[in-house]
Amino acid sequence: MNEVELDVVDLKALILSNNLFGPNDVAEIRQMISENYGHFAELRDAVQQMEEDPALSPSGNTKKGVCQFLLGRFAEALQTLQAADGSATALFYAARAMFELKRYDEAIAGYQQAQASGYHEDQCKIFIAESQRYAGRIDQAMLLLDDIFGPAEQTAEYMYQRAATVAGIGGRRDEAIALYQRAVQTDENHAGALFGLAWENDRMGNDEEALRLYERAGKAFPTGVGALVNLGLIYEDRNEFDKAQICYKRILDAHPDDTRTQMYMKDASANGNMLYDEELQRQNDRLAQTLNMPVANFELSVRSRNCLSKMGIDTIGDLTRTSESELLSSKNFGETSLIEIREMLVSKGLKLGQFAHESKKADPPIDTTHLSPDEQAMLERPISDLNLSVRARKCMARLQLNSIGELLRKTGDELLECKNFGVTSLTEVREKLTDLGLKLRGD
Repeated sequence: MNEVELDVVDLKALILSNNLFGPNDVAEIRQMISENYGHFAELRDAVQQMEEDPALSPSGNTKKGVCQFLLGRFAEALQTLQAADGSATALFYAARAMFELKRYDEAIAGYQQAQASGYHEDQCKIFIAESQRYAGRIDQAMLLLDDIFGPAEQTAEYMYQRAATVAGIGGRRDEAIALYQRAVQTDENHAGALFGLAWENDRMGNDEEALRLYERAGKAFPTGVGALVNLGLIYEDRNEFDKAQICYKRILDAHPDDTRTQMYMKDASANGNMLYDEELQRQNDRLAQTLNMPVANFELSVRSRNCLSKMGIDTIGDLTRTSESELLSSKNFGETSLIEIREMLVSKGLKLGQFAHESKKADPPIDTTHLSPDEQAMLERPISDLNLSVRARKCMARLQLNSIGELLRKTGDELLECKNFGVTSLTEVREKLTDLGLKLRGD
């Protein structure tokens, strides 16, 4: 079925007229909505009609349950599928619903049942690995993926799950990115792989590439809530509030009671008529993101890296506030290293000492007397370890906060002064710190 045909097909009629229902039908529904989001309403109408049919057969309930799952109504989908025909498809999507409801061990048992009933063995294994990863058993997830061979290894889903697992282990970013890229090359519309690749580019400060990938992920169906939220927040940072509202509306279509997204929608709607010098704001945001990038992200010689580390220079911003003479005064730092660093900064449109006249306002010291040695060591960890949302991370970049310790020197009111950083983001930061036994100054 080509793209022109997809746009004229009545998805509701297609769903209701098809008595047989399996993986191929699910793939067709997903493709149609990805091509034209207007079909989402037809899927919703089809589910409503099935829900109003008191004589729906057990196989009809399987179809209804799968379609409820696609709508994001996971609890209803699980209830429907557990009372359906007991087919492999019903068992598999019941397991998918349990996973989305964060019932990971039950999901694993459900996938095993689906596999025993004839659902694709390797696909069940891949999703069992995903459940193990989300349950915090990342080593078991990798062992399961290592045990999958043959054609399944070449699927986009396998490469995506392996990439996400590698990323979860940590310290292997290049490998994770390569796997995400291979997954996208295999399936250009794989929402998970596109989101993973966008997230990595976002973390590295590749704003335009991250935006492009988030936009591609946002067109896929079902789209992850994370991709739509991050895309919406990026649009807000670019003052494209109408686009941000479209992202939030798509989330609320499937999850109307999502209070966080309701707040984002309210903020985007309220800001929609505000006037900014958009280009200037974009330039400032890009500069802040660049200045916050760790020098460790760049390929520097061992001598240069060691000298910068000894001088306490961790970010590009630190370099722009350091003069050439200060660098050359460091032991073992010569002209070769100076030229190397000059070239790196020029590639980012910057130069040494460019912001030497700016001095970062000293924040009050942190009282660490009540902290254990492990908690004190935690203060040196990068803020990226908190896994904050895009909006919160943008604020950290604008405030030039690199470590958890630097964040703890700020009060809640000081964070709220940052553009687009509201009460929701402040609550998020406080919750992340509370999980670590830490809190902001003044809390």
